[in-house]
Amino acid sequence: MTRTLEHRRAGAPKGEATALVVLLHGYGADGADLLGLADPLGPHMPGVAFVAPDAPERCTGNPMGFQWFPIPWIDGSSEEEAETGMAAAVADLDAWLDTLLAEEGLSADRLILFGFSQGTMMALHVAPRRAKAIAGIVGFSGRLLQPEALADEIVNRPPVLLVHGDADDVVPPDSLPAAAAALQEAGVDVYVHIMKGTGHGIAPDGLSVALAFMRDRLGIPQD
Repeated sequence: MTRTLEHRRAGAPKGEATALVVLLHGYGADGADLLGLADPLGPHMPGVAFVAPDAPERCTGNPMGFQWFPIPWIDGSSEEEAETGMAAAVADLDAWLDTLLAEEGLSADRLILFGFSQGTMMALHVAPRRAKAIAGIVGFSGRLLQPEALADEIVNRPPVLLVHGDADDVVPPDSLPAAAAALQEAGVDVYVHIMKGTGHGIAPDGLSVALAFMRDRLGIPQD
């Protein structure tokens, strides 16, 4: 049985949104951590609702936050626990997205997944395996999990924007070209942006590139 994800919201009210940007937070954070992005993005994305769920489990490494799945080298969990946790979280997120779209009366092509770190890992894993293609994926500072399985399991190919800081000491910057190569090999259109001098975070230049990508994918006219 899947778990319901608690979430926060900004932008267009429920039932009035013309598109959704779902913000998937990183390990040890919560939905509020990314919902603040609605402040700079919202004025340039009229009619869009920003929805930020909490991951389904309390974080082992930070009980004040949440995790999509355990990370062995951080919390001492086993590889099996990490894989089991990830599979459960994938099912949770997939079901929650179905419910969210139904409640908003929107089709999959009006949805963008915007992930950071572990949230990027979830977005890159879930979206290509969903029955219907979403509008696009924005992935900051993350990795592609199980790249060897993608070619066999991919169902659809929404375009992907990968953004990474070249000074990231949490998720290595070379995770970006590795993810891009596997996605492109599976037939996905991939766009990339490197944030110069940026660590494990979201810099203004990266957010500007993400905004342009999302507006294009949702058909929002340029300012």
